[in-house]
Amino acid sequence: MHTSDYIATSLELHLFFGRIMKEHSLFLEAGYTPVNADFGAKAEHYKNEFERLLNKAVTLADGIISENVLASGEIVTEFTKAAERQTEMLTGIHIDSSITEREHRLTCCSPTVRPDMYIRVKSLNIIALRLLNGLISLKEETLEQVKSCQMFTMNYPLLIEHIIREAKLYRQYLRNLEESGTVGVQSMKEAECFWNQIMMEHAMFIRGLLDPSEAELIKSADGFAKDYAALLQGCNNAQDMVLAAQSRAETLKFRDFKTAGTKGIESCQIRSLILPLLADHVLREADHFLRILGE
Repeated sequence: MHTSDYIATSLELHLFFGRIMKEHSLFLEAGYTPVNADFGAKAEHYKNEFERLLNKAVTLADGIISENVLASGEIVTEFTKAAERQTEMLTGIHIDSSITEREHRLTCCSPTVRPDMYIRVKSLNIIALRLLNGLISLKEETLEQVKSCQMFTMNYPLLIEHIIREAKLYRQYLRNLEESGTVGVQSMKEAECFWNQIMMEHAMFIRGLLDPSEAELIKSADGFAKDYAALLQGCNNAQDMVLAAQSRAETLKFRDFKTAGTKGIESCQIRSLILPLLADHVLREADHFLRILGE
């Protein structure tokens, strides 16, 4: 991989996954009960550290990242700032929304890369790997405590498994970049299977976090869960392009459902246990998957 590609790829990973990790930390923190305040403090630590990492990535990324990434909606959406403001009010957990404002102003595609960029990006990758090791350990310890009935949290065990897998994918991408100069850890089919599973679980979580009175939305979420389960089952046998077409069609529909859901939650028109930032979070992951499918 050329140095400029290494820099751009690294920063694009941090802009997407670094934000996802800081939000995972927030969701963990919001889900712990007072008896596990020590876990809450650890989650707060990782939220703050990933905010620092994201701030540095935004500073380095302006003019560097690709137009496709910038336009995809995976970095920030039109809902992100309001979702952060509402989530901070609802949870009491501070969120640095200046990062979001700066991300909205990012530009793409500068033809030149400053001489110091490689060292600065490499340093950022090393910091991210260290943080990921710690955050993954916290998630795994939380999961073990929950599974052994030693902890209660508002987060489903499956959701904790879900966010562990996403963190490990981010870590593997960075490890590959540092070891071989490429993120090529997955084939296209493997990437589709991974994100189809993520989308299926999003539908399951949405279904389970909606108020029981939201019968139509629950029915729709259940339909998406079943559709993605069918896509996942056929993943190993389907032709790459056939699978991509099916996954894209389903994810376009699901993205529209998530968009409407995010609007409904932000405007307090949908009854649920879904934080506004969680609604925006899963929308950005659909946007990320759609970009992968498009490329």
